[in-house]
Amino acid sequence: MSIRPFRDIKRKLTKEISVGNVKIGGNNPISVQSMTNTLTKDIKKTVIQINQIAEVGADLVRVSCPDENSTKALKEIVKHVSIPIIADIHFHYKRAIEAADNGASCLRINPGNIGNENKIKEVINAAKNNNCSIRIGVNAGSLERDILEKYKEPCPEALVESALRNIGIIENEDFYNLKVSVKSSDVFLSIAAYKQLSLKTNYPLHLGITEAGSFLPGSIKSSIGFGVLLLEGIGDTIRVSLSDDPVEEVKVGNEILKSLNLRNRGVKIISCPSCARQAFEVIDTVKILEEKLSHIKTPITLSIIGCVVNGPGEASQTDIGITGGGKGSNMLYLKGIETEKIATESIISKVVDLVEKEAEKIEKKN
Repeated sequence: MSIRPFRDIKRKLTKEISVGNVKIGGNNPISVQSMTNTLTKDIKKTVIQINQIAEVGADLVRVSCPDENSTKALKEIVKHVSIPIIADIHFHYKRAIEAADNGASCLRINPGNIGNENKIKEVINAAKNNNCSIRIGVNAGSLERDILEKYKEPCPEALVESALRNIGIIENEDFYNLKVSVKSSDVFLSIAAYKQLSLKTNYPLHLGITEAGSFLPGSIKSSIGFGVLLLEGIGDTIRVSLSDDPVEEVKVGNEILKSLNLRNRGVKIISCPSCARQAFEVIDTVKILEEKLSHIKTPITLSIIGCVVNGPGEASQTDIGITGGGKGSNMLYLKGIETEKIATESIISKVVDLVEKEAEKIEKKN
């Protein structure tokens, strides 16, 4: 049972590009990505982490390529992962060429800091020859010197000018398989920059609040920044930047999209904060269910409400619902219909069983 949003978000129709087998922009779903924190030259650890990231719902992954050993490692890494790899390149044009030649599906660069015109041409030729896309990554912390001198400090206009300059450099080489980002650690600066850039280019935009911080503050900052932009139809791919496990970045990113009904993956749990009215331990129950249902990829809605004040109403809008009742007896709802009473000690096992069966049924139907 899908919950009908009160407001359908009308996304800006941007140019469609390809990052490996993932389509970005156009009418395609907003993709979620993260970045590894392993040394890329450590092939085994990097492959393990990429596959962990993919398992929780990442569509793309970025890896650092600061040296030749890292770019050479890509040739082996791409054989053992299921999602396209974006090579993160700074300053050295040869690393970009090597990354494209060794299997990267996208190069994250700033043409302005790659070098002279000939070096930029070589990078773009490598991208063309390997069917590799490019992300122009503008960051408030690393703006070109002349732009920073012009505006005196990072501001939306400075980020947008940098982005447009770099777009022009690449377009001059007859290359258009591009996406763009204008990131800042400041939420307001990021929002303003993306809004301005969206009016000036039709390339897909990669959203990010860079250096957002640890799990809680970083998730909140990213949710605010992404939420404002996504509600206005801006954004084609996202990365939540956290000082935490990359797996958590993907989980938060998918939750943001689920909250806006922009994408549905896995179980969406509606649960109460719990209070003295609760008939069972809601908080602990939800934590356990989140863990036990983390393997489910099929979109399913589940309500876990501790009492009858809001429980029946929430259950009427979800695939599966539990409403707390008196004396350890709680009501189970299926598709909004009262079905049977469930003992408190049986809630977790019953819900897990029902969700897994519902997921299996939906998968067979599709």
